[in-house]
Amino acid sequence: MSQPFPGRDRSRHMGELKRGDSRWDVFLELQPDADLGAVRGRIHFVASGGARRSTGWVFLEWHEKEILDRFGEFSAVELLQFVEATPE
Repeated sequence: MSQPFPGRDRSRHMGELKRGDSRWDVFLELQPDADLGAVRGRIHFVASGGARRSTGWVFLEWHEKEILDRFGEFSAVELLQFVEATPE
């Protein structure tokens, strides 16, 4: 079985978003940046029908925990806005 999106092996499932009949699984991808000595993060959304959307690298922090903390500050409404603003 192929990976549902590039970077899946470095991602954590962060939950599920629902609006009407739409359902999205939310994944947070974390990738070390050796040149900066930091960690980058981006968000992937995978729909129940197989559609996929991904943000650019929206996080850059010294440690994974800082990215997880910042991600936790997003509300479901803000995450849905990311889905709607991200091209297919």
